[in-house]
Amino acid sequence: ALIAGTDVDCGTYFQEFLPGAYAQGLFDISVLDQALVRQYSGLVRVGYFDGPSVPYRNITFSDVNTQASQALALKAAEEGIALLKNDGALPMTIGANMTIGLVGDWANATTQMQGNYAGIAPYLHGPYYAANQTGAKVAIANVPGGQGDPTTDNWRKAWTVANQSDQLFYIGGIDNTVELEGNDRVTIAWTGAQLDMISRLAELKPGLVVVQMGAGSLDSSAILNNPNISALLWAGYPGQDGGTAIFNIITGKTAPAGRLPTTMYPANYIAQVPMTDMSLRPSTNNPGRTYQWYDKAVLPFGTGLHYTNFTASVAPPTSRYGSANGSTTYSIESLTTGCNETYMDRCPFRTFAVDVTNTGSVCSDYVTLGYLTGAFGPTPYPLKRLVAYTRLHDVQDGSSQTANLVLDLASLSRVADNGDRVLYPGDYALMIDNAPLAMVNFTLTGEAFTLDHWPQPPEPVYQATDYFVGGFGSTYGDEIMVNVTSTML
Repeated sequence: ALIAGTDVDCGTYFQEFLPGAYAQGLFDISVLDQALVRQYSGLVRVGYFDGPSVPYRNITFSDVNTQASQALALKAAEEGIALLKNDGALPMTIGANMTIGLVGDWANATTQMQGNYAGIAPYLHGPYYAANQTGAKVAIANVPGGQGDPTTDNWRKAWTVANQSDQLFYIGGIDNTVELEGNDRVTIAWTGAQLDMISRLAELKPGLVVVQMGAGSLDSSAILNNPNISALLWAGYPGQDGGTAIFNIITGKTAPAGRLPTTMYPANYIAQVPMTDMSLRPSTNNPGRTYQWYDKAVLPFGTGLHYTNFTASVAPPTSRYGSANGSTTYSIESLTTGCNETYMDRCPFRTFAVDVTNTGSVCSDYVTLGYLTGAFGPTPYPLKRLVAYTRLHDVQDGSSQTANLVLDLASLSRVADNGDRVLYPGDYALMIDNAPLAMVNFTLTGEAFTLDHWPQPPEPVYQATDYFVGGFGSTYGDEIMVNVTSTML
């Protein structure tokens, strides 16, 4: 890694193992000098050694905590929230003549909203804070408490809140107590306590709105199939203004347009494939992983509803490639000839102009997802693969905007078993959105072409005797063996 250019190790690996590697002759001191020169050159350029007068030494929290930064944090949270279920209850009007109830261990979340690797926030506006900004009277019960709490000692608070409320919200899911880096989850189901609580609340107060927090997969089948639950939002770890973002979506101040960034698997998925099996493609003992290979998800990657409706159409091709302008058949030879890119996978293919029309009555963003599918390369074929996306902002009701999805040859390629990226002849289709809303078909002809050759491991080096010689298995093995043999002779 050091030889390849990894100058900094975020951890203890270099200091523990580089001395031994150097003693074995696995790298030259000039390699270490190069890494140090590059690191210290960066520090010199920003004036690290020039005293307190350097501008970067005088940056304060006020330079970071600006109104623009605060607005960006809120916007990012709003744009990331995905609407997963809605029977028409959202958006809803919340006013001073109402009492709203918040139940769940995220109901008054603060630091939970930051996830991990977070900086110091100037404020933490959780759901309870945001609910109080609506003007309504707010009742709250932070139960059930914690991810592993099966007790019902404090559940009476939740029933009291439900009975007091005109509208009830359950805000829970998972958090870093179960999905922190370094932890292994043992289930992808909501906890039994949470599902029991949600089910009972939905009976007491039909029209319950559930807000799912946390990043990882959760099987929400029981929530999706419960007719007394009107809506389900996914909010992840929304940061310092997460509560405000959630209630802006609920009240319609901001229209939802986020998409699920993960696949939500059924709870029994963990019994269908060992955790140690990292393969993506389906096999006898593996149903497949990710939206590319698994088609039985509770909620697939890219799911996201809106408060309005959209249609999409793909404009006819206008490419200088292929047998003729506007053709839907392309020669691989033509696509790979005349491109001056060092790495052929960066060669352009086509820009697809997708006309998106808001046919509803609410102004909304729209995230245009372009998936590639088809029959090309070795079987089995992936179900689909996201190859391009872009976000259209503020598409007014009754109006259209154009999303330009740019595809290069990497977008069309598949990766061979040895890591090579290969462009194959075959039938292709670009699908717009999960439904899909539109599709365009095209064909590649000719011979398969390797766009990029993945570096292959060196041939194994075998030791002729049982005398230990360090370095075997590395590219330095031959040199070391020659030196040792000469010494022994």
